[in-house]
Amino acid sequence: MHIEPGLVDGSKIFLSYATAAAALAYTGKVAFDTLVKDGPAALALRSAIAVALVFCFFEVLPHHPVGVSEVHLILGTTLLLVFGLAPAAIGLAGGLLIQSLFFEPQDLPQFGMNVTTLLVPLFATAALARRIIPDNVAYVDLSYQQAFKLSVAYQGGIVVWVGFWALYGRGTGLENLSQIASFGAAYMTVVLVEPLVDLGVLAAAKGWRRLQGTVFVARRLYVGT
Repeated sequence: MHIEPGLVDGSKIFLSYATAAAALAYTGKVAFDTLVKDGPAALALRSAIAVALVFCFFEVLPHHPVGVSEVHLILGTTLLLVFGLAPAAIGLAGGLLIQSLFFEPQDLPQFGMNVTTLLVPLFATAALARRIIPDNVAYVDLSYQQAFKLSVAYQGGIVVWVGFWALYGRGTGLENLSQIASFGAAYMTVVLVEPLVDLGVLAAAKGWRRLQGTVFVARRLYVGT
């Protein structure tokens, strides 16, 4: 995952440091809540698995540069549903950091933008999940419609943030608007794929009940609140 180097530079890039700090601070808050609720072993293990998966999503799965950024199958909603909000957020931030440090060092100046773009839509998607999924419904029992809504929220949020950074950095010129539109159109095709992946993973989890009650997955995966 990377926003095109140089898209936002100079003094403007300091905004990304502020938004990233806020997103990471909120990640710390939900991580503390998970630590208290589920214990350190659960948080550490789920987060480590999520980091490894996110790194694979970025480096192994197909990804193509389009317009002002790249199109990835990030599977943020899958991470959220299986591991919970805090491990998913830590996984996205950690996987992105590892990629930037060791494989894409040219992305380090954009880390603040990239981490904001990944985390803020995740928090919004978690809030949406609390609204559209009844408390007594386990995540393994989600419908396609529910999974689709979550995917639209997450992927749509990424498109909005990338568009914001592009407009903030380069203005409203025709070429820039065209590149933003190209990225947005390409990225929203992920919405057609991600709900199917979510449901496939949830179906596999439903058939493998040995994970229920373990530290490997979020409690909500198998039981309602």
